[in-house]
Amino acid sequence: MLCPCQSEKPFTECCEPIIDGQRLAETAEQLMRARYTAYTQINMDFIEQTHDPETKGDIDIDASREWAESTKWVGLNIIETQQGGVNDDRGTVLFQATFETDEGPQHHHELSQFTKRNGAWFFTDAVDPTNQTFVRSEPKIGRNDPCPCGSGKKYKKCCGSN
Repeated sequence: MLCPCQSEKPFTECCEPIIDGQRLAETAEQLMRARYTAYTQINMDFIEQTHDPETKGDIDIDASREWAESTKWVGLNIIETQQGGVNDDRGTVLFQATFETDEGPQHHHELSQFTKRNGAWFFTDAVDPTNQTFVRSEPKIGRNDPCPCGSGKKYKKCCGSN
């Protein structure tokens, strides 16, 4: 049987030894794949054990279990991994999980953050990668600054007076 994480490796050689505690994930991506696979198996013990002790209070394990139980897991696509290697202490994994619920096909897009403590990788936090912070390329125009249109008026009395 191939591993649910879609590594194209047998489950017994991929995520099963990590989930069963026979070996630690060597990289942040391996832990990400094992956590996805644990969700497909509704193995909330593994999800909780691999959550960073410093942020473990943020997890609602009952809600996570309910979500896993009401979901048909379809696939995992690792988009990008930054750091998170064997010799790193931090890393991020950008991924998209595809699944089905009563509402139809769904996609979960996430940038997961991982930290290694005493040789073991832990999931720390996640952010929505589609929620990017806007960064201005030029300074913001103040209300009392001259209008950039060249009228000679204050911005608030000209183009800023919508």
